[in-house]
Amino acid sequence: MILRNARVGDQLVDVEINDGSIAGFRPAGTITGESLDLDGRWLLPGMWDHHVHFGEWAYTLRRIDLSRVTSAAEAAGVMKLHVHAQEDPNETVVGVGIRDALWPDNASTRQLLDAAVGDRSVVLINSDLHSCWLSTAAARAYGYTDHPTGLLQEDDCFDFVARLKQAPTEQHDEWVRDAALAAAARGIVGITDLDMAPNIDNWTRRFGNGFDVLRVDAAIYTQYLDQAIEDGRFSGETLTDDGLLRVGSFKILTDGSLGTRTAFCVDPYPGTHDHGLLTVPPDRLMPLLRKAMDARILLTVHAIGDEANRLALDAIEAVGGRGNIEHAQLLRREDIPRIAALGLAASVQPEHAMDDRDIADQYWAGRTDRSFMLRSLLDAGIELRFGSDAPVAPLDPWITISAAVSRARDGREPWHPEQAVTASEAITASTRSRVAEGEPADLIAVELDPYSADGEQLRSMPVALTLLAGRVTHSTL
Repeated sequence: MILRNARVGDQLVDVEINDGSIAGFRPAGTITGESLDLDGRWLLPGMWDHHVHFGEWAYTLRRIDLSRVTSAAEAAGVMKLHVHAQEDPNETVVGVGIRDALWPDNASTRQLLDAAVGDRSVVLINSDLHSCWLSTAAARAYGYTDHPTGLLQEDDCFDFVARLKQAPTEQHDEWVRDAALAAAARGIVGITDLDMAPNIDNWTRRFGNGFDVLRVDAAIYTQYLDQAIEDGRFSGETLTDDGLLRVGSFKILTDGSLGTRTAFCVDPYPGTHDHGLLTVPPDRLMPLLRKAMDARILLTVHAIGDEANRLALDAIEAVGGRGNIEHAQLLRREDIPRIAALGLAASVQPEHAMDDRDIADQYWAGRTDRSFMLRSLLDAGIELRFGSDAPVAPLDPWITISAAVSRARDGREPWHPEQAVTASEAITASTRSRVAEGEPADLIAVELDPYSADGEQLRSMPVALTLLAGRVTHSTL
């Protein structure tokens, strides 16, 4: 394949692609053969999302969006409308995307939900995936009858959501493919799948059935670690002949989230003695990290609160760990050079800063200059790896890039703009390859100059073409 009239830097060039790689560049109009004319569009490396719960994202796209509701009463009212429209009275009705941290009524109780939906099984899942709200019928159906509020958090929530998935495997895999095609339309060529699921088995099945839309690094959770080791898996191992599926890292969560007020922090949350929740303390964390490292499986350690980050770094240092500190959302400044010294990458989600800015202003007041410190991490020499954490934020790299560059959304003033990064830095953090000879032909063409576009233009960047190993996965040309 030949890409004609591609804009690379300040030049128009023709790009030759052979066997899935970039074979060379020539001045525009000088290479002959089968071609696509980019007509001066900007050619960039294909985008990676370094943190996705892909199976959950596929479900989310088919559930009721509650991201704009502003109170518990409003959320219950929306679910009442959907319950009445649902034909099957035995089906659980699921709403997603609630952000209850700032709801004025703060009344996410089973009784309030029951008053709206009656004896119907209804579940509302928090946008951060760390809590969910059940009606009495849902609590009864899933074995939580004795729970006092119907508001599940952390491990209880994770277990419940895993049991909630109802679609047959074949149907869900079709939804996954649809979600992958939508991701390709936004320029994505690869994902790190951190779904709380047997990811290696799930993706091996999907690729075996013909999936070929994205590159996938499949993460391993604690409950699947022993099996992965027994099978001889290691990070970077290729699991398909085409090289698109690889073994990812070992993912472990050490604390909760800011939105659920379970991020484990040095100081208590305002007006309480509650520091959040340390879900895996060091005496349990270190043996698991060591087991993974001994098996050549890299680490992805979830830490959001500043105290959780300190403890996670202690544990990683103790075992000589390599990989990612995941989120690094709320940090002590003295821990930034520690991340650098350990050679860890910071896998971060810039759009979370836009979602959490008001929550942070309320629940982390006076410390928000130490949250989402992208500039500080980068200036310390730490590699940034951007992701969405979809479905926590939309699976769209341009939303991620916009948030990192502008630190603003919805016409508001930038939030801690001193932590912004440049468009070039954001694109580097959102990709894994370069537009260079010998690199994989994982490429995209966009309609606007990404290096001069403003925040809103970046957020809605039109993508004209996506190539995966030289093969078209999306095109409007």
